[in-house]
Formats: sequence, structure tokens, C-alpha cells
Amino acid sequence: MAPAAAFAAVQGLAAVAPLQAAAANKSAGSPATASPSGAFSQRRTSFLPSQRVALRSAASVSGRANGFNVFFAPKVANGSVGRTGIRCEATVAEKEATVEKFEYQAEVTRLLDLIVNSLYSHKEVFLRELVSNASDALDKLRFLSVTDPKLMEPNPNLEIRIKSDKDAGTITLMDTGIGMTREELVESLGTIAQSGTAKFMKALKESKDNKSSDNNLIGQFGVGFYSAFLVADKVTVSTKSSKSDKQYVWEGQADTSSYTIREETDAEKMVPRGTVITLHLKEDEKFEYADAIRIENLVKNYSQFISFPIYTWQEKSREKEVEEEADETEESGDDTPKEKKKKTITEKYWDWELVNETKPIWLRNAKEVAKEDYNTFYKSTFKEFIDPQAYTHFSTEGEIEFKSLLYIPGMAPFNSEDMLSGKTKNIRLYVKRVFISDEFDGELFPRYLGFVKGVVDSNDLPLNVSREILQESRIVRIMKKRLVRKTFDMVEEISNRENKEDYKQFWSSYGKNMKLGCIEDTANHKRLAPLLRFNSSKNEEEMISLDQYVESMKEDQKAIYYLAADTIKSAKSAPFLEELVKKDIDVLFLVEPIDEVAITNLQSYKDKKFVDISKEDLELGDVDEEKEKEIEKEYRLLCDWMKQNLGDKVAKVAVSKRISSSPCVLVSGKFGWSANMERIMKAQTLGDTTQMEFMKGRRILEINPSHPIIQDLNFACKDTPRSSRAQAMVNLLYETALLSSGFTPDNPAEFGARVYEMMGLALAGQNNAQAEGKVGGEEKKQTEEASPSTPEESFEVEEPSEVVEASEVIAEDDPWQS
Repeated sequence: MAPAAAFAAVQGLAAVAPLQAAAANKSAGSPATASPSGAFSQRRTSFLPSQRVALRSAASVSGRANGFNVFFAPKVANGSVGRTGIRCEATVAEKEATVEKFEYQAEVTRLLDLIVNSLYSHKEVFLRELVSNASDALDKLRFLSVTDPKLMEPNPNLEIRIKSDKDAGTITLMDTGIGMTREELVESLGTIAQSGTAKFMKALKESKDNKSSDNNLIGQFGVGFYSAFLVADKVTVSTKSSKSDKQYVWEGQADTSSYTIREETDAEKMVPRGTVITLHLKEDEKFEYADAIRIENLVKNYSQFISFPIYTWQEKSREKEVEEEADETEESGDDTPKEKKKKTITEKYWDWELVNETKPIWLRNAKEVAKEDYNTFYKSTFKEFIDPQAYTHFSTEGEIEFKSLLYIPGMAPFNSEDMLSGKTKNIRLYVKRVFISDEFDGELFPRYLGFVKGVVDSNDLPLNVSREILQESRIVRIMKKRLVRKTFDMVEEISNRENKEDYKQFWSSYGKNMKLGCIEDTANHKRLAPLLRFNSSKNEEEMISLDQYVESMKEDQKAIYYLAADTIKSAKSAPFLEELVKKDIDVLFLVEPIDEVAITNLQSYKDKKFVDISKEDLELGDVDEEKEKEIEKEYRLLCDWMKQNLGDKVAKVAVSKRISSSPCVLVSGKFGWSANMERIMKAQTLGDTTQMEFMKGRRILEINPSHPIIQDLNFACKDTPRSSRAQAMVNLLYETALLSSGFTPDNPAEFGARVYEMMGLALAGQNNAQAEGKVGGEEKKQTEEASPSTPEESFEVEEPSEVVEASEVIAEDDPWQS
């Protein structure tokens, strides 16, 4: 049998009869062929080389077992030897391999345990699922009653009632829906993941009479009912279908794989039509979920916008007048009846209360809703007390259909971290008016728009089975893009209002969010950039937009200049501004830590690049290149000498184009951090020191050739390049430039010592000058007394003092001599 199995493996489709049958038919061979194949068919079969190897192996084994070669024999025809062929003595019946079909099996107890304990994140969703099922039952009845009005006769009211009983530890949910027959009980509740609603919707779609695709059926997966076992250890379902005269009771317990169905015989428990579900709560769940207020809050949170009225059994109070009891101690002098006194008491009682009074305003036509209605809905839904700054109500149709109502709050939250948290609870997602979730991590809105509040309602969102998590899909991405676009439209509407105070209020509340968007959302830079606002050198009090800046630019200005600092005051006094202010060029002031990063990510606006005036290679245009070359040539030696003295503190020393009154300024490298960014990064709690050393980059000391100090240093480097005092002055200039440029000195104590030393020298020189002046004054007085002069002689014309250049200073008075 082994060779036959090998041959069957080579063929791949058919099994081969045992080779012993071929040996038995050997004697019946055809004489014409003189082949041991006998009566086998002369049909040739082609095989691949790999198949031939397997066949030869099988034939070899078979031949040794039977004493001859069955498969391969020389073909003899007309006296000539042909190619090797395959002879078969009998036609092999090609059988297909036997295929057995099996059904998946499931351990029901384990499956129910997974559904109950592993599917849902929060136990409280059991009420949402049961209310949704009741709503579906009412929707089915309403739809079917259109063609069969008799279905409504037992009870014309379509409603849901929920009653909790602390003493009994039960929750009872009643609906007047379509109900279920005995067969439907077995099919729907006895079969896990069998959705009666999904089956009903499929029948509607296949029905030729169904011309309306608008339905509010919620059920989809067929497991929502079993969420009752999250809080209950026993569930009883009593149902009466309009199709049946009998009422049946389904009863199931947790941790079991069986259930019971019986006919209802208790007359007190009979219902005209509908379903009554009773949850017998677990011991540890009775305290929380048997509370009537807790049940009311759950309904308001999850099922507030169900289209059918939902009533809960609540304790209420009312004022009541009662007669006061007569005081037995009082003595009555006469028998005349006296009017009894009455008092008002507070009486408590239980009654049904409508929970879902608020209607889903987003389902209405936007033209029919007043502004006051929008504001009222916003305050009641999101527990706000201030009207929103703006709102938008829209619906999207086409590839995805959903309705949405978005608001921009009138005031930012007190904790700004809540606004930038990725899991804000500002967007409430509904599917067919049933609340799904308000916890999203960027699925519907980016983080920087986390301040937006609103509702989103869709009929076909991709949800997981528990209906708590929004799955990532193309539909969700399209929805997110649409919501972000509408949010930008709201912000632009505020910015274009005549009352400019509205946008000032918005910017003070959410300006940082817009700047964060420039960092995180590169796809929407064109929408974000016009919304930004900054102060500038020409607008210190009022913020301006980038459009206003571009409109006020000079004709030959090719870039948008900005300077990052910690305050407007420090930015205004920075030495980088001197030449730009002189040329009447406006400079944006970036005074918030996020500003510089946001502008760096924008890179340009309306084909105008952003340029940091505190970095190297600043081009201001309108420059005499020949004059610049002469100045650079003249001060080249000074630059090299200063670089030699400063060493690795600076990358180079160059002649500056941006300062006019300061002696020098320290600028950052083109690709490194600016002084402001370096200050911010040093303040980070978890900052990386290795990255900081790398990103600090190079520092360039730029000198002002028109300043007297630089001119004196220029002569000093030529005359006395080794002067210790001149070298000390260079270091002092560098550290002073560090401070004025926004950097922090590496050694503040050493810098302070240099300043004190220079102050001492200045004071000593001043004292010497005063002493010399006092002596000279006494000598002059004595001379005048010795030789009095006439009025004509005393009046002499003062000759103009001679201007002494720095290079003509007398050697003995040279301050750079050590």
C-alpha cells in the first residue's frame, strides 16, 4: 500500500488502486504488446521530473514486491524500440480525496464568560444595551404597524419604564414594543450573537415594499442582552408578542450554559404587549445599581436622546397641609367647636418621571433652530454657564453620513492641561442617538483642537462589538477631516467679526492651541497661519496678523523678520533690532515659549520666509557691497585677534550688519538654537544635556565698526596685541554681549569680577583727574592774583580744541599699556 500512497501523493487529486490488483491481472495481458501491463490502458501520462522520481521510487518498491516492473517497460511496436512509456492493465477510477465537514464547537459557559467579563470596559453600559434593545422593539412595532394597525390595539403607548428596588435588589425594565414569541425567544436569547434587529433590517432591505432607508434600529451584534450579567446573577424575561396569545418567561443564570422557558400563568404579571426584563443584582452591585438616582443618571448619559419616552421610578416630594393634633393639656372652658390649626409638611412619594426631555437638536434642520435653542442645549449638555463664542450645525452626506453640532466655549478651562489632553471628554459620539463614548485619543479631533465641544451622530460608524471603541478606518479619517475643517470655519468667522474684542477673547483663551497646531498639523498650515496673532516692534500694544504684517511690508523687503524673547520689553531693547528699526522694518515679537517652534514649523507665509534676526547671515538689502568689503578688510585683523583671545567660546568674529549703537552682539548659528530657545530648553525638567551641547551650535560675535570701543580695540590689536588689559576688555565685551543678546554667562562670578575691576579703574582715573584739576586750579588762581589783567586782556577768544584720533594717543597716556 505504501507505493500506491506515494503515487497518489504525486498525482495530488486521485487515489490509486492497490498495485496488487495490477499483478492479479497480469495473465490477462494483451498479446499484441507483449507487455506485463496486460489489459491496462495504453494511455500515456506526462509527469514532471520531480514526479517521475517519485514514480520510479514507488515502482521500484512495487516491482520488488511483485517480481516485475509495473510502471516502466520498453514499448515494442513494428520491431522498433520506442521511448519509455507507462502501461496500465486496468482503467484507474480517479477518486477525489474524502473531505469531511465539521461545525465549529464552542463551550457556551466559557463564551458567555468572555462576553460578560472581557467585552465591556464599564459595567454601567448594561443599561445602555438593554434600553437600546427596548428602543429597537418599539421601532419594529412602529414600522410594522404602518401596514398592520391592529398591532397597536393592545397598548397604543410606545414607551420605556425602568424601576429599581433596593429592598429586593432588582432592576425592572419594561417596554411596550413588539415582544417575542416562544420561537423568537429561543432564536434570539438562546443563540449567542444572533441579532434579531440585524435580521429584521436585512429583511427590510430585501423587501420590495420598503422604500425608506431611514430607520433607527440600533442592534447589530446580538450580544448586548448578555451585558445584563455584568451586574446580575439571574435574568428573567417575560414577553408577550402581538403575534401570539400566550406570554412566555425566559430565565437564565450567570455561569451556566442552560436556560428555561415557560408559559406565564400569573395573572398579575400579564402584559398586553411588550417585554419585561428583571435583573436580580449581584450582592456587590446592589448598593450602586439599585439606587434610583444612579439609574436616572445612567439613562441621561447614555440614552438621553432615544426617540421614545423613558420613565424612571423616582422618589419625589411635595408640600401638604395637615391638621395639627390637639393638645390634651389645654383645658377647654366651653364646648363650642374650635377651628383646627393646619400646618404644611413635606411629603415624600414615588412616581414615574420622564428622563429624556432634551431632544436631539442636531437632527433638526439648522434653519429652524434659534440661537437661544443652541445655547440652551450647549449649557444643559456640557454643564456650562456661559454662552459659546461660536457654533456650527451641519450634516455630511455621500461616502459617509453623519450630523454634528460643534461649539467653541466662551471661556477656557481653568486647567490648561485638560484642554491639551489627548483624552478630553468634549466630543460626545452617538450612533443612532445612543451615546457611545466621549473618550478619544485623537480619532475625531487633533489634540490642539481639544477645546472644541460638541456631538457627532452617525448611523454607520465602525465600532467594536462592545460599542465603546471607535475603530480606525478610512471613514473615521474622512469624518475627522470634515470636523477639523468646520472648526476652522468657526474660528475664521470669529476673526472676521466687526467686534474685534471677540477674537481677542478667543486668542487669549485658545491662542496657544493654534500655535500648537502649527507644530502638530502640517497639513493645515494654510488654515492656521492667518489665524495667528503677534506683537511687533511697531505694534507693541495691539497684536497683528500675518496678513497685516505682509501688507505693511516695504516693497524691497523679502522676508518676515522675527525675534524671540521672554518679554516684549526685553525684545524691544535687544541690540538685534537697531539697524532694522533704523530702516523702518517691522519685527514680530515672539514672547511665548511655543512661538518660536510654531514659526519654525511654518517656515514661510505667502512666499515670504520667516527669518530670525538673532541668527547669522542676516540680509537686510540695500547695502553698499564695496564699502562692506573695505570695512571687512580693515577689521579683519581685529576679528582674527578677538577670535584668538576668545578661543572656543565663539565660532568666529565678524563685522555686523544689524547693530548701529551697540559695540557688539552675539548671534546664533543658522541651524542651532537661538538664545531664547536655549533658555527654554535649559529650564526643562527632563532636558537632555547631551542634546543641549549639540544644539547650542556655534556662536558668532559680530562687532560694530562705527563704535569707539571697537575702533580703539582695532588700534590696540595692531599696536599692543599682547596687552593683558586689552585682552580683558575683549572678554568683558564678549560676556556683556552674552547678556544683551539673551544668553547666560557660563561663569557669572568671573563676569562680575571683571565688571568690578573695570569700575575700580574708572573710579581711580576719575579721582586722579579730580586731584589734578584741583592742583591746576590753585596754580591758576595764584597766577591771576600775581598779574591782574585788563578787561580787554581778560577777554580772549577760546580757540577750538584739537580732535585727537585714537591712533594719536600719547604713549604715556595709552590705556591699553599694561
